[in-house]
Amino acid sequence: MEKSTVIGLIAGFISVFVGMILKGAPLTALNNPAAFLIIIGGTFSCLLNAFPMADVVKLPTLFKLLFRLDNSGSKMEMVRLFVDLSQLARREGILALEGRVAEIEDPFFKNGLSMVIDGMDPDFVSDVLDAELALTEERHASARSILTQAGTYAPTLGVLGAVVGLIAALADLSDVNKLGHAISAAFVATILGIFTGYVIWLPFANKLKVKSAEEMAHKRMIIEGILSLQAGDSPTAIESKLMVFIPQSERESLEENKE
Repeated sequence: MEKSTVIGLIAGFISVFVGMILKGAPLTALNNPAAFLIIIGGTFSCLLNAFPMADVVKLPTLFKLLFRLDNSGSKMEMVRLFVDLSQLARREGILALEGRVAEIEDPFFKNGLSMVIDGMDPDFVSDVLDAELALTEERHASARSILTQAGTYAPTLGVLGAVVGLIAALADLSDVNKLGHAISAAFVATILGIFTGYVIWLPFANKLKVKSAEEMAHKRMIIEGILSLQAGDSPTAIESKLMVFIPQSERESLEENKE
């Protein structure tokens, strides 16, 4: 599980609730069904108006991605794997890699390696993998835009909820005590709108963007390794090429461990 998402959510709720208590605002003020309906229901209605149903129903999948830990393996493991494949190909030929395809779980990696084993043209392999990479990145951008839009709708709906509450409060000015309570309740929708927009929706969209960038870097590393294998580069050359994808600080740490 992605611990940062869980910790972030818990810290967000604690910060707001404890902050309310320290400010003297009662937590019971949040018991406002109308405010929740306007913010939660309103946000989802906006998403339904803004996106096709096929995109909106993907929300549960997006939430799973936010809480799922990346299991693609470290970049150093990827370097070692390509070095091993290169050594095998130089000893027994490129067709010898066919026995290793079944061990690879990544469909992108498996597809690229299979095309190389089948003897397809290097330019064709490169074009296919680059196209798949571009389309995947486009799908990711489209999916996270749902959360980005939700993050822009929620705070505005909070203002709408406050206006509705104020209209209700100012409709009866006969009791000053009730008026103060009604005005206080009117701003609960604003709190919910800002909280969901800036603590949940927009941060979630940014985390998906970060995860997408990591996946794209992983796939670019695979493309470079596959094309190097197809070109018959030596294990040392492949290692040098793929080490570029590893941050300098990690490379220095690996060198120190070797020594």
